[in-house]
Amino acid sequence: MNNVSATEQGKSFRIAALPGDGVGAEVYRAATQVLDSVSAQFQLIFQLDEQLIGGAAVDATGDPLPPATIRACEQADAILLGAVGGPKWDANPADKRPEKGLLRLRSQFNLFCNLRPVVTHPALHSFSPLKPEKLDQVDLLIVRELTGGVYFGEKSRTTDSAQDLCIYSRAEIERVTRKACEMARARQGRITQVDKANVLETSRLWREVVAQVVKNEYPDIQLENMLVDSAAMHLLTRPSDFDILLTENLFGDILSDEASMLCGSMGLLPSASLREDHFGMYEPVHGSAPDIAGKGIANPYAMFLSLALMLRHSLHCPEAASALEQAIYRCWDEGVLTRDLVADGCSTEDVTEAVCAQLTAGQIPAQAQG
Repeated sequence: MNNVSATEQGKSFRIAALPGDGVGAEVYRAATQVLDSVSAQFQLIFQLDEQLIGGAAVDATGDPLPPATIRACEQADAILLGAVGGPKWDANPADKRPEKGLLRLRSQFNLFCNLRPVVTHPALHSFSPLKPEKLDQVDLLIVRELTGGVYFGEKSRTTDSAQDLCIYSRAEIERVTRKACEMARARQGRITQVDKANVLETSRLWREVVAQVVKNEYPDIQLENMLVDSAAMHLLTRPSDFDILLTENLFGDILSDEASMLCGSMGLLPSASLREDHFGMYEPVHGSAPDIAGKGIANPYAMFLSLALMLRHSLHCPEAASALEQAIYRCWDEGVLTRDLVADGCSTEDVTEAVCAQLTAGQIPAQAQG
């Protein structure tokens, strides 16, 4: 058994568990097995309150975010989400689409700060389209503002035109900048603020406000500005030069999906969405992948890494978080990989068993050796 610190031992947590749609439910079930192993090793108690969201909620209740789900989240220490969406619901009205439930959840709980860490691992370098030498020492964090901008602005549509309004306030930019600065202080102390200030007024406000916050409140932080098109290029040509990328909602969505290719698969990237008090929602970056749902081959690593983020940021169990991350890395070193990476890859169940084995005994079951 791991040495359990007195600060972590015996803690009990309530988690609002939202399996969602497609492979979301599959990686969620895998996550519950890993949580059981974490619980046993670190003497922690996890109470999972499973509720509906997304397409599954629409089918059952007609609402992508039912009141019961909201109540469960209000009573929880953190939210764990699988994934939402799928072509089954593409023809639904806007308020009945699965993604609407996710947007409402972010807004309802003021989850304004999205963290998407991108850390490359030598065992996975060959799966990235980039040359291995470009991937050495890549350890960056995308901090994305999550509850403002074009995703939440007024929308209109006529036969021949459409409009999506992008609005940001000074206060919205200030609070996510402060979060990014606090994160930077625990890292290399560098922030690259990404915008389109040569064209957009919202970007000019972003550039102005971020500079003021850093100068007045975080003078120890090194700040640079970069246009989003340049940032997209440099993510592929010199990714190891970045520490923290701070940006608005739309740009952060696009750049984080691009950055997933540094690791080799979207199935490897976790995500955390936080508010001021460290309450957060944790989910893999990948979607519901309906084309592989039910086949038992979904990659659960992003979900497991999201668990580690939850343990660290909302549940304040850094030792358990680090142990889970190291268990995952050892599995990668041993070649325990899924079919999005290798043709004869492991099943979701095999990967789950391997990670649990690493947590409990430091060994990988023979049947999980790819």
